Formats: sequence, C-alpha cells, structure tokens
Amino acid sequence: MTKIGSRSSNISSGLNYFLGILGFALTLFFVIAAELTATEMAKPPIQLAKQYQPQQVAKLSDYLISEKLDGVRGYWDGTNMLSRSGRIINVPTWFIEGLPSYPIDGELWIARNKFEQVSAIVRKKRASKAEWQQVRFMVFDLPAESTPFIERYKKALADLANINPYIQVIEQFSLDEQAQLDERLQSIVAENGEGLMLHHKAAHYQVGRSSDIVKLKPFYDAEAVVLAHQPGKGKYTNMMGALLVESQQGKQFSIGTGFTDEERRNPPKIGSIITFKYYGETQKGTPRFASFLRVRKPL
Repeated sequence: MTKIGSRSSNISSGLNYFLGILGFALTLFFVIAAELTATEMAKPPIQLAKQYQPQQVAKLSDYLISEKLDGVRGYWDGTNMLSRSGRIINVPTWFIEGLPSYPIDGELWIARNKFEQVSAIVRKKRASKAEWQQVRFMVFDLPAESTPFIERYKKALADLANINPYIQVIEQFSLDEQAQLDERLQSIVAENGEGLMLHHKAAHYQVGRSSDIVKLKPFYDAEAVVLAHQPGKGKYTNMMGALLVESQQGKQFSIGTGFTDEERRNPPKIGSIITFKYYGETQKGTPRFASFLRVRKPL
C-alpha cells in the first residue's frame, strides 16, 4: 500500500520537473525572439519609383537622371544597413566606416549584370572579406532631408563622396531633349545596363510610390514554344499558374505573369507559339522578367 507522504513527494517531484521544463521552454522562446529582433527590423520608409510615361515628364530638363542599377536596395538607418524588407544586412564594419548617423538610401551593387552575385553576398550571414570588397554602396538619396532632390544630391556629394572607397554617390546628369534620353538609354542597355532613373529636381522625399521619380527600362519581345502547363496556387488554384516554354535559342524557362484569368482557365495549347516580353537576359541567358503577351496567330 502506497503511503500518502510518498505519493505527495512524487507529485511534488513531477511538478518541479514540469516547471523546470516550462522554464527552459520560456527561456528558449525569449532567446529566439531576441535573436529575431536583432536581425529583423520594420520595413524602412523608402521611396519607390513609377514606370516612365512620356506624357508624365513634361520638361526633361526639370529632372536629374542616373543609371538604374541592378543591385540590392540598401537603406542605412544611421546604425544598420537594412534590406527593403527590413532585414539587417551583415555588412562589415570597414565597409560602412565613416557613414553618418542620418538615413541614406541606396543600392548595394557590384557591376552591370551582376545581380545574382550581389544578391548572394547580401543574403549571407558571414560573407568573406573578398566577397564584400567587390560591392559598393551606391547612394542615391537622403531620406531625412526636407529639401528638394537637387539639394539632397549636392549634400550627398559634399558629405559622402570621399569618406570610404566602398561608398559612392550615383552620378546624376541633365538632358534637354528626348532624342538625347533615347540615345543614352540605348547606350546603357547595349552595355548590359538596366535602364535610367529620372528624378524631379524640385521633389521632396516621399515614402511610397512617387510620380516624381520614374524608371525607364526598355523591353524586348520574342517567341517561344509552350512545353507544359504548370498548376496554379492560391487564387489560381485549378487554373494554370505558369507556362513552361522553350525559346528559339533552346532555353527553357517559366512565364507566370501577363495572363488574364480567362487565359489561365484556357491556357495556350501545348505546342503553340507565344510572344512574350522581357527586360534583358540573366547571366544564364534566360529572359529576365518574362511576361506573356499573346499567342501567335498563324498567317
């Protein structure tokens, strides 16, 4: 027969064991939460560009123009380098040496057509010194300044141009004629550049998408053969999500944008030829940001 004292002792031991496990779990939870807080911040209050429309830019000379860089958005908040989503980017201390305590908006960039490389470096927790030495923080705005863009650009040149070999202010220039803009765009694209950014000289920094800053990127069109239908997910469940296609150069890739809901319910037939648009090529030679335009009709 079990004694009451012994039973109470067992209950007490079990309770102490349970409380110990609970305490450990709570400690682990708070440690993980602290680590997440250390690496995840709120999304930075950045300005975003709209697509270029000729009628939107009434007077070209009212804008400062720069090359659009195919890098990773970087936002210096005065203490940390943040990604567009708010993740802290683990930049080396020597990389950001001399940066001021006020916010800076820019792009982490290596060179034209090197997006894959810089993206891989930025995602790493501990990229090597040799990897980071390839990267530059290309400054294009000072979000905390309440002055017109042209004045912010002058301040950036004065404050940041020579503090650190890894910090550079993106060159801004002016043009007067549409023909000059077209010529500059063609020249940049011919050398694997992505496009141009036009920023109104008198504009103030606005969080969110702004009509005062526009991006000008060309797109190309080409044809491809439909190889397969890939199923949709979420709101496209039971519809086509993307087409697996093959280009005339023999490159296979997926196209998942540009379709209406009706086209997703009745996708182009396998074996048919479609026309798609794209913005240059990746390093692998596949179309970048390919988007469906139409099914090619037989002549």
